[in-house]
Amino acid sequence: MKMRIAFISLLIFPVCLAFSQSYPTFGEEKSVTITGLTFDAMEPFISVDEQFLFFNSLNAGGNTNLYYATRTDDTTFTYVGLVNGTYDPSVNHLDAVASMDSANRFYWTSLRSIPNLYKGQYLNGSVGDISKIYGTCNIETPGWIIMDACIHYSGQLLYYSNSYFGPTFTECVGVPCESRLGVAQMVNDSTFDKTIYSEDVLANINDPDYLIYAPQITKDELELYFTRLLIGGFDTEICVSVRNSATDAFDEPTVIYSNFGYFPEAASPTTDKQKIYYHKKNEDGLYQIYMRYRLSPNTIQEGNTSFVQRIYPNPSDYWLNIDTTQPAELFTVDVISTLGEVIIQTSNTSRIDISDLPQGMYFLSIKQGDSTYSVKFMKE
Repeated sequence: MKMRIAFISLLIFPVCLAFSQSYPTFGEEKSVTITGLTFDAMEPFISVDEQFLFFNSLNAGGNTNLYYATRTDDTTFTYVGLVNGTYDPSVNHLDAVASMDSANRFYWTSLRSIPNLYKGQYLNGSVGDISKIYGTCNIETPGWIIMDACIHYSGQLLYYSNSYFGPTFTECVGVPCESRLGVAQMVNDSTFDKTIYSEDVLANINDPDYLIYAPQITKDELELYFTRLLIGGFDTEICVSVRNSATDAFDEPTVIYSNFGYFPEAASPTTDKQKIYYHKKNEDGLYQIYMRYRLSPNTIQEGNTSFVQRIYPNPSDYWLNIDTTQPAELFTVDVISTLGEVIIQTSNTSRIDISDLPQGMYFLSIKQGDSTYSVKFMKE
């Protein structure tokens, strides 16, 4: 009886921590292969269904274009070509930084005119019905542009960076003199106005000592990814800031990744938040796209747990997927309630059906030999 009480206490204790949003952590870096691509790839955006990877060519001057590739697996894509409709034939043009909502409304930045944020409807590799984005998300003072922007999954919120390059765009060379993030609400199909809470929500992120850019917001609006560069510095940092609800201010950011001299930038999370894609220089000096898997939160590990690679998605509504390094070796899986009851028990399966479980918190316990891996998960 004492052992069972102790076991229940162990399970209940982490529940108290669930009300505080934790910072995501990610596993080892994996290079992404885009078969057929022979030039730089920057500013990745992974589509809602993860079937398309959008990116632009080198954005350090010259001509920059938007391209896309189709998915083979998480780290392998096949290069297709230009995103038709976004191409600008003028000399020294720039079309970059793709994002798209759940209705396939496609957004990108362009230097063909001011305001410089554009949108259109994406279908089968092409963007049509193109228009500019107006509204107070734009700063009308000469020298300001929207350097980066991302549309939220719903299409109703726009996260963007206002960046200042000087009145003639020659005063700040290579990087802007100033860059900060903002949040705007859709007014109509071509207008986004900065929200009244934008400054407060982003107060912990918009540090005047840094250039802040490349925002990407998760579907649940609880995690904001961005890149920052210390003004006068050399080392870019991919950061994330979290909050407990979509109406809260974001907490102080934490650095996910920096690598001096390789310039990692522009993290793009997948819709289920289980992966991020970003770019950096490779050993040959080309910009390449990389990927990392999210590590399971609040993990309790005993013994050698290297046999479990990841558990996803978390939260989930129908299925939990289990990736192991030794799938041929027998392992058992228990789904346990917060009261310590074993609700589901199975073995040697990489997919657990949780569709019949009531919404709430549960624990997954995986045993292989003398090793045990336990993690908390949420049923939506």
